[in-house]
Amino acid sequence: MNTFVLDCSVAMTWCFADEARSDCDELQTWLANDTSAVVPAHWAVEVANAILVGERHARLPAAVRAKFIAMLQGFDIATDPETRPRAFAEALSLARQYRLSVYDALYLELALRLSIPLATLDADLRQAAQESGVALLPAKI
Repeated sequence: MNTFVLDCSVAMTWCFADEARSDCDELQTWLANDTSAVVPAHWAVEVANAILVGERHARLPAAVRAKFIAMLQGFDIATDPETRPRAFAEALSLARQYRLSVYDALYLELALRLSIPLATLDADLRQAAQESGVALLPAKI
């Protein structure tokens, strides 16, 4: 595995102990080694919001938050520069076709365009990816 699209749902399993999953931990290990990820432009905002919600619900101690953010910043995660122009055409079309949010459709559009696997735990997004012929990570949930 060289590159995959990383959905926020997978990344957050590395942040919250009660959401930890060994199949997602494997993806974290890949990123710590020789694998890279690509994300749509809204990914960082989505991750930051999940961190904030975790803090507000006393699920995320400051030390864990700092370690998680440092880990993400150390990974080879590229932000797709095509998110904005693709949102109004391809992603909107995919959102309609598969009854997804445009946020989720942007992950699917990116995986389709780059012909790389999509790492997500979102059931609707996984279903749309399967129907579109996109490989999924983790392979089984």
